[in-house]
Amino acid sequence: MKLFLPFLICIAAIFLTINPSIKDTFVAYIQPALILPKSLLAIFGNQTDPNVGFDTLTPTVFPITEMAVPRAIRQAFLAIEQAEGAGARVRRSIGTAKLRNFSPFLMLDHFTIGKGAGFPDHPHRGQETITYLLSGGVDHEDFAGNKGTIGPGDLQFMTAGRGIMHAEMPHENADGSPNVGMQLWVDLPQKLKFCEPRYRDLRAAEIPLATIDDGRVQIKVISGQSHGVDSVRDLAYTPVWILDITIKPGGRVSQPLPQGWNSFAYTLAGETVFGSNDSTRIVKEFTNVVFEQAGDFVELSVPDNADKDSRIFLVAGQPLDQKVVQYGPFVLNTQEEVYQAMLDFQTASNGFERTRGWQSEIGKRMA
Repeated sequence: MKLFLPFLICIAAIFLTINPSIKDTFVAYIQPALILPKSLLAIFGNQTDPNVGFDTLTPTVFPITEMAVPRAIRQAFLAIEQAEGAGARVRRSIGTAKLRNFSPFLMLDHFTIGKGAGFPDHPHRGQETITYLLSGGVDHEDFAGNKGTIGPGDLQFMTAGRGIMHAEMPHENADGSPNVGMQLWVDLPQKLKFCEPRYRDLRAAEIPLATIDDGRVQIKVISGQSHGVDSVRDLAYTPVWILDITIKPGGRVSQPLPQGWNSFAYTLAGETVFGSNDSTRIVKEFTNVVFEQAGDFVELSVPDNADKDSRIFLVAGQPLDQKVVQYGPFVLNTQEEVYQAMLDFQTASNGFERTRGWQSEIGKRMA
């Protein structure tokens, strides 16, 4: 048997080279495994980011048919509010004892930041952060001179890579309302841990919308696909799908997800019914529902007699086969790399050179 598999692979490689027309069909069957041996990537069509040389496979997403299997709920738990940063309040559901290193996800915070609070100057290395603002405004500034502001419905994708130091500070809204949003930390593949930092913004007006079930369900397709609607572009190095789903009373949606990806759904508002028929679960707001990796889709609905809409933050990501060693804002693959990150930050070297003597202007609001 050990000899048969390499022989079969060689025969398949020769046959596909001679008959390239069947390549796409073959990939459709083999790709659900998502991670192929390096020797097969060249045969079956990997996608390489020309800037960083990281190989990823286009995710396999099966249409919902009678043979499709819904994803079971692995666990569901309430995100408890806690203090974070300087005066901020967060409901953290990934990055706690209940759910840690759910690859590729490192942390999920549902944050509320009021007047006089924020996240002044702090470093990062080895991960990406995705900030999605639900209300209010947040300013950003880093040691390379990058500055910006995101408002309601906007997103910022920040790749820390080899190192960055920045500040994130909320607006002081005229009506005294807080600034509310989601921040998701996504791990970087080992090959990209020391890439150059970068930013990509996505404005609310750029996000395509899928409307289904006679208008009872609206889906903001931030990243990925939903009911024939594709997102604008890929904004993170690590492949992720992000969908902001609003369901009116009586509404129902079945959302396909990429095969083999990890996924979760955080309920921002209202109550949501997960599943259908004899297998359902009612989930209240501020609860994170984590799905099993196996399965083709998730089903969400809101009863006809519900008193308000439900809003769900549904996310899926390609798992990374690597060790995670984290110390605060530094996320690497070995203990030695974490020690080196701490030393580099303290000595302003190896990516942190510009920290020397730098202070953000927006961070001074905390003084």
